[in-house]
Amino acid sequence: MRIAILSLLALLAGLPVPPAAGQTRVQAGVFLDYLNVSQTQTPNLGLGGRFGYRVHTHVVLEGELAYDYGVNFNELYVNVANGNVAAIEHTSIGVTSGLLGPMVQPAHGHLRPFATLKAGFVDFRLSPSLLSLAPYGSVASSILGIRDSNLNAALYPGAGAEASLGPLGLRLEFGDLVYFNRGGHNNLRITFGPILRF
Repeated sequence: MRIAILSLLALLAGLPVPPAAGQTRVQAGVFLDYLNVSQTQTPNLGLGGRFGYRVHTHVVLEGELAYDYGVNFNELYVNVANGNVAAIEHTSIGVTSGLLGPMVQPAHGHLRPFATLKAGFVDFRLSPSLLSLAPYGSVASSILGIRDSNLNAALYPGAGAEASLGPLGLRLEFGDLVYFNRGGHNNLRITFGPILRF
């Protein structure tokens, strides 16, 4: 993972930047991350960081990582034969996500609206299940998909705005973090935090 990040940074450092972008070709920031996981109906909160490099006058290539802390929810286990609820377990879920893609945004101005489309991964961290402690052949979890495959491909369309004075600013973003696990799952995501352009 460390080699991939260093390779990406080396690639970004070698990209040409038009003169109009001037001193604002690089931007970095931290953010508070809110992610509502649709399969578990849990509002996860966490922290993240992002790094962007202006590759064109109105396009920034941006990568980000976010770590959302564990949230408890009630996981249902159903009887496979008849569909009845067999057990309810108190479970914890946390989320780590990594995304990379272009952001379309004006190069200048104090209020800069933007739109982005990124791809990457979502990794779910779940507490041990009832089935791992005492396996039952006729019982299945209601979130079996993310229990079986907790690392999933993701697509993220989003939009928002940055307000800035000089190199410092604040950014608010709304989007739909779609992860693919036995079909696509839409999840509201909101981020907010400071940015620094240099």
